[in-house]
Amino acid sequence: MEQTEQTAADFVQFCVCRGGRQWPALYDEMCRVAARHLYKGMGYAELRKLGLYFGLGGIDKTARLLEKLTASANTP
Repeated sequence: MEQTEQTAADFVQFCVCRGGRQWPALYDEMCRVAARHLYKGMGYAELRKLGLYFGLGGIDKTARLLEKLTASANTP
């Protein structure tokens, strides 16, 4: 896994630990964390560079990335 994808995965895991895995609670927690820069000082702009989009125009891309990250987390 490349560094950018690993950082995105770490962000998602951080949010899962704080708010659970269920959608839309996970999305809400991700937005809360991004708005407050709670994960390594990263906000929306920094997370967008990792492929995580929170607006309606990019939520599909974020959902696909979450599926990929959670699928790889479930793989032994």
